[in-house]
Amino acid sequence: MSDDDGVRKRQRVRRVQRYVLNPPMHVLVRAGLVPGLVLLETRGRRTGRRRRTVVGMHVEGETGWVVAEQGRHAGYVRNIEARPDVRLCRRGRWHGARAHLEPDDDAAARLAAFGRRSHAASVQRFGTDLMSVRFDLAPDDAGAAPPG
Repeated sequence: MSDDDGVRKRQRVRRVQRYVLNPPMHVLVRAGLVPGLVLLETRGRRTGRRRRTVVGMHVEGETGWVVAEQGRHAGYVRNIEARPDVRLCRRGRWHGARAHLEPDDDAAARLAAFGRRSHAASVQRFGTDLMSVRFDLAPDDAGAAPPG
């Protein structure tokens, strides 16, 4: 895939996600009705405003993993680079976490380890630059303070 093809694909995917898929998913994930998905809240790197996006997460103990389908092109990944303290809404409850980009991790293998083939297939189909993101989850603290 050429760079221009990747840019066009990212733009198309971003529009569909932003205006079609994400609005209803925000409501469902916030209510805790969609297992395997979380609402990720970052702070905007320039504005400082709260930004929320739905991501697929696999949790292993006190560690959560996300495979960012657009890698560093994703706004939430760039926000994490600037401010790694985030909040996650899992099963309808907010939790604090600290995010770490893992560019050297094998994102495709990480995605396969999630054990959700349909999720992996959609991330690989719509992704252009897969990157693993690790989240060190705070102890159960539903009232976690907003990041920033």
